[in-house]
Amino acid sequence: MITAGVDEAGRGPLAGPVFAAAVILKPNEEIKGLNDSKKIPEKKREAIIEEIKLHSIAWSIGVSSVLEIDSMNILQASLLAMKRAIEGLDVLPELVLVDGIHAPLVNFLTKTIIKGDQNERSIMAASILAKVSRDNYMRDLDAIYPRYGFKQHKGYPTKMHLEALNSNGITKEHRLSFKPVKSIHESNK
Repeated sequence: MITAGVDEAGRGPLAGPVFAAAVILKPNEEIKGLNDSKKIPEKKREAIIEEIKLHSIAWSIGVSSVLEIDSMNILQASLLAMKRAIEGLDVLPELVLVDGIHAPLVNFLTKTIIKGDQNERSIMAASILAKVSRDNYMRDLDAIYPRYGFKQHKGYPTKMHLEALNSNGITKEHRLSFKPVKSIHESNK
């Protein structure tokens, strides 16, 4: 059965899009170091990316923008990014395994798996692809907005990020529907 694993990255940050990846791995091929993206150091995640692509039948990245996040909410935007990733696959899956309890509305048989990114190889691979793709996007943003430290915190609500928001205000990359950003935005009106 052709099975795709799907996962997202970037639901919790205050800035940047949410990314999702869908991966169909070749059966019976091992990828050394494959695990939940949160359990792999950043440098190793980047090294594993090429292995994942090499050992995949197909893979795809989907993205939902900050505007979409703010207009529909982070859960719906995450599901939309997953849908885009699944629909972007060059090979159609017979089954889609989704990390978590919510599945995107797609025309494929889907199964949600709690902690799927810790137990299912294809979801682990999707988790890594989504995370590295989003991290790379945030590194690029750091060059555009150097006073915010996106390269370090990737948009998450760290002390450094909150201090930068308070000092510099919000950017068009910040999610206005997220409480800390919304508070700063409203206080600067």
